[in-house]
Amino acid sequence: MFKIIDKKELAEGIAQFDIEAPLIAKKAIAGQFVVIRVREDGERVPLTIAAYDREKGTLMLVAMKVGKSTALLAELKKGDSILDVVGPLGNASEIEDFGRVICVGGGVGIAPVLPIAKELKAAGSYIISVIGAKTKDMLILEDEMDAVSDELHICTDDGSLGYKGFVSGFLEDYLEKNLTGKDPKKTNIERCIAIGPALMMASVAKVTKPFNLKTIVSLNSIMVDGTGMCGACRVAVGGKTKFVCVDGPEFDAHEVDFELLISRQRIYCDHEGVCYDLYEEECKCKK
Repeated sequence: MFKIIDKKELAEGIAQFDIEAPLIAKKAIAGQFVVIRVREDGERVPLTIAAYDREKGTLMLVAMKVGKSTALLAELKKGDSILDVVGPLGNASEIEDFGRVICVGGGVGIAPVLPIAKELKAAGSYIISVIGAKTKDMLILEDEMDAVSDELHICTDDGSLGYKGFVSGFLEDYLEKNLTGKDPKKTNIERCIAIGPALMMASVAKVTKPFNLKTIVSLNSIMVDGTGMCGACRVAVGGKTKFVCVDGPEFDAHEVDFELLISRQRIYCDHEGVCYDLYEEECKCKK
């Protein structure tokens, strides 16, 4: 059992959980993830580690309520426990002084971008962060991202805060202004890291490819065991089959077959919808 020592509502349907997990916190590195199971009959849910504190022995996880399993997680309060937290899993992010790096986070994807930006900043990189959400009320971890960034740019779909539009639209404008000029201080952007919905990451990859800007994405595909045994998390990268859990979760965005990834993510949508409807009916009966 893994005790929740703190819980914070970041936005509607999005919560931050600080979990007591000293052994995992001791080994965790930016870019890795854990697989949680809320209760005995629950499914296994992969969540990227948003932060870790080795001294306190804690992990920070951020989850959005989108289905039954995340709804069950959302029900938990400070002092409650999660049945299983397995990890750290996956490969760590490549961290070094890359010069100027753009870190793009969309929606809940801001949470896993945070530790990567933090570690890159500590290594000496100049961090240009671009974070986005549907509205300003749905934006999460703004202050935390600001603290680890040399530049912070905010985007909202409705224009309620910052740039009006998607992060990919802002990124295209930014690159056109900063990668086509003659100022060497602005033209040495070496890498882009993007985490968020698959459609967002696909759009970012499409934007950065003409600029030959190396772009890394962290994929969140269908996952079961998280150790490479089941093959459920397979994706196509560079024309080859890769398993997100052991080969990733990070891959070269320009080699990912996003069309296949998105289609696989939608396989169980109908089943998940039915399951969530039954869960809501169950909740109504208990009231």
